[in-house]
Amino acid sequence: MNNDFALLIIDMQVGMFAETDPIYEENVLLERIQGLIAKARTCGVPVVYVQHNAGVGNPLEPNTTGWNIHPAIAPVQEDVIIQKTTPDAFYETKLQLELETKGIRKLVLTGIQTELCVDTTCRRAFSLGYDVIVAKDAHSTSNRGKLTATQIIDHHNDLLRWFADTEESINIVFNIT
Repeated sequence: MNNDFALLIIDMQVGMFAETDPIYEENVLLERIQGLIAKARTCGVPVVYVQHNAGVGNPLEPNTTGWNIHPAIAPVQEDVIIQKTTPDAFYETKLQLELETKGIRKLVLTGIQTELCVDTTCRRAFSLGYDVIVAKDAHSTSNRGKLTATQIIDHHNDLLRWFADTEESINIVFNIT
């Protein structure tokens, strides 16, 4: 197992794709994350899924269809699944412990929503001392008010450079050390 890297997949749950505001280029997003998962597994890099738990009646209510991780990128037995209730995947979760136990210091971030959970988790990972790579073409969101999803994604790819390297998913290599 490669103990330097982990691939972190944030909130890629069925309910996120059933929203009335569709996820920008959702099929392309799924394909890119599938590619990163394949690369990670080939290199023995841990794949960590972060699953959001929301309240009753919400599309991400635990133990409902919408809460499940999207079947196109479903976890396998050896993958880690972290439960969270806020945009920060580290806040009051077992993520930090899981990463420390595995000796992981480098994270590749993917998932949804760009301006919420991906952004917050990226900043927190940086503050905790992780080397972070944001797969700049493997996170997404939906249109929000006056901003299009493309504007939000582009803005965050530029902004998150203060906290992470940003790379196209095809160029991300999980170096074995």
